[in-house]
Amino acid sequence: MDKEKFIQSGMIKFGDFTLTSGKKSTYYVDIKEACTDPTTLSEICDDLAGKTIYDTVAGMELGADTIIVGISLKTGKPYIIIRKGEREHGTKKQIVGNIVSGSRIDLIEDVVTTGNSLLKTAKILRENGAIVDHAVCVVDRESGGEELLKENGIKLESVAKISELL
Repeated sequence: MDKEKFIQSGMIKFGDFTLTSGKKSTYYVDIKEACTDPTTLSEICDDLAGKTIYDTVAGMELGADTIIVGISLKTGKPYIIIRKGEREHGTKKQIVGNIVSGSRIDLIEDVVTTGNSLLKTAKILRENGAIVDHAVCVVDRESGGEELLKENGIKLESVAKISELL
């Protein structure tokens, strides 16, 4: 997806925002909203699918849900979703999908800021026997996430860096 399409899709919003990390920002990268358009979602999933290297994709709800399913449909790769927090209903499982011990899994995320969400996802997958050393995101906000992940043995690739889009 080129820079113009990112901008035209409305992914980047300007104002005063508080990010998941708690940091304040004058812009917000809204991949979830942009993905409600099927053409935009398809292009994003094509870009991400082209960067995956393993046979399974995984991510944390809610940011990664739509794009993980899209990648799965485009590639035929199974997916795993990690739920946030404890579940009090249904199966009460934190992991949706099948983790095969020793399997390599691509982490998927919409936007990476600090990298903490991806690191938490990697920790859960690793605790359940997966090998996690590669992550792919739509936009890297270039706020330390790539460095944190690298320190924890995970290479981050992005479709775009925020410095390319602003």
